[in-house]
Amino acid sequence: MQSTNRRHFLASSAAAVALSANSRWSLGQDTAPGKAYKISLAQWSLHKPLFAKEIDNLDFAKIAKERFGIDGVEYVNQFFKDKAKDAKYLEEMKKRTSDLGVTNVLIMIDGEGGLGNSDAAKRTTAVENHYKWVDAAKYLGCHSIRVNAETDKPYEEGSKLAADGLRRLSEYAKPLGINVIVENHGGLSSNGKWLSETIRATGMENCGTLPDFGNFYDYDRYQGVTDLMPLAKAVSAKSYDFDEQGNESKIDFAKMMKIVLDAGYRGWVGIEYEGSRLSPDDGIRATKKLLEKIRDTVAAK
Repeated sequence: MQSTNRRHFLASSAAAVALSANSRWSLGQDTAPGKAYKISLAQWSLHKPLFAKEIDNLDFAKIAKERFGIDGVEYVNQFFKDKAKDAKYLEEMKKRTSDLGVTNVLIMIDGEGGLGNSDAAKRTTAVENHYKWVDAAKYLGCHSIRVNAETDKPYEEGSKLAADGLRRLSEYAKPLGINVIVENHGGLSSNGKWLSETIRATGMENCGTLPDFGNFYDYDRYQGVTDLMPLAKAVSAKSYDFDEQGNESKIDFAKMMKIVLDAGYRGWVGIEYEGSRLSPDDGIRATKKLLEKIRDTVAAK
């Protein structure tokens, strides 16, 4: 994309509703007036039909709205990885969501390099590879991009390297009003203490976390979410399977949502169904039903 077009491209979305730094950067730009939280749909929930080309990225917002009654969407860059600088394509994405009254919440970014790579040149390349996704998120009206705090070094050194990459990316994103958020997504990032320490070390208010209910491997998941919630700007309600009462069989969702709400979070909670017994559609519906049940219980108190 030519630089002139890029400036016009970004300027066209610069008139987004102004929010205070505290409200935007602590909870994301969307809260839920009168409700404990709003429910969004993470595109990864439909990764199987997307990879199989049974559905297309451009139809994601329509599917979320018309099939599941969800009006907030969280994209995964893998499903439009060559379109970050394609103004026409992004314009179509934005038009479709706008026409449906669907909010573009965030973009999950993978495959752009390790932000904590010990090779300084590779780390810089990774930081710069993410710039186009910050620009795309700004245009689409998202409040954040989700990145990975990937590093090839052990705990302390890895934290310093990842904090450096995240800080530099956050510095680029800050003038655009975009958050850079990190999910517990394998490696050291699945250690809640490490990730929270690393985010704090960036010193950037627009750098935060996206706590995922799963993805804690040798770390207690409830402690992990507790560690990450003070820095959360989005939440991923990971689900795998459900019992006969409609409860998630591996994760105590009521306990998790209490941790989330006790931290003062009132933003979007994204459904990310990753099970295999239920179909993607049925898994999404079961997760939504459970989140709504918990929300109604909270509202009744």
